[in-house]
Amino acid sequence: MPGPTQPWKGASAVFATMHGKQRVVAPVLGRFLGVHVDVPKELDTDRFGTFTREVPRLASPLDTARAKAQQALAADPGARLGIASEGSFGPDPVFPFIAAGQELLVIIDRESDLELVGRSLDRRTNFAATLLHSVEEAIGFAARARFPSHALIAMAAVEGRPAPQLWLRKGIVSATELLESVATLLKTFGAAHLETDMRAHCNPTRMRAIKRATLDLARRYHCPCPACGRPGYAATARKAGLPCADCGSPTTQTLAKVWTCSGCTARREEPVDVRTADPRFCDRCNP
Repeated sequence: MPGPTQPWKGASAVFATMHGKQRVVAPVLGRFLGVHVDVPKELDTDRFGTFTREVPRLASPLDTARAKAQQALAADPGARLGIASEGSFGPDPVFPFIAAGQELLVIIDRESDLELVGRSLDRRTNFAATLLHSVEEAIGFAARARFPSHALIAMAAVEGRPAPQLWLRKGIVSATELLESVATLLKTFGAAHLETDMRAHCNPTRMRAIKRATLDLARRYHCPCPACGRPGYAATARKAGLPCADCGSPTTQTLAKVWTCSGCTARREEPVDVRTADPRFCDRCNP
């Protein structure tokens, strides 16, 4: 991963995480950016929102990650860089019939106000949830969710809706604990809500996605703007209009990637490698 000068080499970085994300983030940033990553003690990132709904997530994933990074900088006034990550899960943005996870890793430079964001879209996520009424259903869900290598969360269900305020158990990784939890819920509430535990330390698949987001950030760091030299020159948008192979009309398919700099007005369009689009994407040939 070659790059120009390394203004962050030797810099200290502080990472806002409660869930062990430094295990995959720190080695990448140390190798490719030359920074030393520390995790402050007793930093409560759950106040920005939790997957299990005790604290609602009110801001966007990017704004939440930024707030966490600023929290890290406030916790260590001597650190130059603040780091945070944020994940979100739901329907895939391109194929909404499958689940996907999106990971962001943000670094904020206290000295220059430079912000870099690494991203990863993961269609291999095990993100799922179910309302169940039997232990057998729980066993089937657990198998699909990659249990026990990936932890589960059990909570009460009332009128078909999850009710974590009434009963909640996180980080379930043993069959005994899972069966006991589900049996208790069924006896008490008549139903149980079971879902994958998406906290990074409980989900190896998510941890790998966070590593990929970190690698993406490192690539962006080593891609300076050709106009001003600021790190982070990247493809941030796409331009549609690739001509149809049959009729030549513009389609919704990507004609070019748009590269931009967050520090100046530099902008460049990079044509894609293909020259025409499949007619099935053409509104004229396939209305």
